Amino acid sequence: MHIRKALIGDIKAIHKLLNLYAEQGRLLSRALSELYDHLRDYVVLEDEDKGNLICGVCGLSICWEDLAEIRSLAVLKDMQGKRYGFQLVTECVKEARMIGIKKVFALTYVPEFFGKLGFSEVAKSILPHKIWADCLKCPKFPDCDETAVMLDLQTSGHI
Repeated sequence: MHIRKALIGDIKAIHKLLNLYAEQGRLLSRALSELYDHLRDYVVLEDEDKGNLICGVCGLSICWEDLAEIRSLAVLKDMQGKRYGFQLVTECVKEARMIGIKKVFALTYVPEFFGKLGFSEVAKSILPHKIWADCLKCPKFPDCDETAVMLDLQTSGHI
């Protein structure tokens, strides 16, 4: 198992994995065209022992000069509980630091997962309006039941 930047040939597998959880209402679905447009945002968890099967994915989307979003975090059910989600998020946060991002946030149904990585719950109202473009695509809008979490990369001792 290893984590690497997504490649163009990974997009259909990423789309399939994200749709598994989107159908359950656990994350926002992504159109194939959107995944191709934002290929560089994604890292994947690949299992070489299973023919390079894509077992997990996570994206880092830049929102503003000092803010990025962790999005589309998904790990195959039989691979969960093995810290692969932590590794995917860690890889995205590492990239955020490398390019000078000061804060990273996520909208999640599992705030305790992000809490273990040092994220703190925040009010959604503090997030810039730019992020709400994705929310308009969500079938739960405007009654969002996700929790906003944020990690300050300048002060955090985590990740």
